[in-house]
Amino acid sequence: MDSAAVITQISKEEARGPLRGKGDHKSASQKPRGRGILHSLFCCVCRDDGEPVPSHGGAPLLVEENGAVPKSSTQYLLPEAKAQDSDKICVVIDLDETLVHSSFKPVNNADFIIPVEIDGVVHQVYVLKRPHVDEFLQRMGELFECVLFTASLAKGPGRSASWAFKSPAYSPPHHQYADPVADLLDKWGAFRARLFRESCVFHRGNYVKDLSRLGRDLRRVLILDNSPASYVFHPDNAVPVASWFDNMSDTELHDLLPFFEQLSRVDDVYSVLRQPRPGS
Repeated sequence: MDSAAVITQISKEEARGPLRGKGDHKSASQKPRGRGILHSLFCCVCRDDGEPVPSHGGAPLLVEENGAVPKSSTQYLLPEAKAQDSDKICVVIDLDETLVHSSFKPVNNADFIIPVEIDGVVHQVYVLKRPHVDEFLQRMGELFECVLFTASLAKGPGRSASWAFKSPAYSPPHHQYADPVADLLDKWGAFRARLFRESCVFHRGNYVKDLSRLGRDLRRVLILDNSPASYVFHPDNAVPVASWFDNMSDTELHDLLPFFEQLSRVDDVYSVLRQPRPGS
């Protein structure tokens, strides 16, 4: 990639104004109107069950029809917890539409601009931070062993939005999108580890984050994700969050903090998550 293509962080004072191209996405309370190249690049869900599964070494793990991972393929995704985290619950946190929203279309109020190389051409990805994400990550890093787990591709898809799902040769070595975003987003070192699509399990057309492969006691594992397909194997470990696109009055991350404060003090997350939550 051209060394002149640098990651740019945009201050709110330098670049203000409404999102352009908002017709591509509705507010957080509504589903997006269409699914373009960014959806294929960042989303964990592959809607077409008939599409071939990548078969190269970096592909997501295949599972049996009942969702079980073959024992011969099982290996832990995380190293042993550090001493500072040995008594903490592990929280798996999604990236896109949970903490940020990204678009190839220029936006006036982007927080970050990330260069992503696609077929030798550098494209700019415009990233918006969800409101209260700074406060949220700082506090979560104090309370938990946080792990970023995104089903984003390592780098942008090539010839078309679906090409990356279909190409068995697609095995890029670097995480040109998710790693730079995490570097800029996580100022406090909240994320102890980062996992990407190759660590997912491909099951019935979806990229699933199999929490049993983390190497942590499932009674002390949580997942925060906007996509139920991501945690279909372990719904009792999930704290759902609404998908976020561009609603700057959203308060969900802020509103979730008291609940996570409560969870950080339990010995078994099921004792809380299996109970009906207010308003559910």
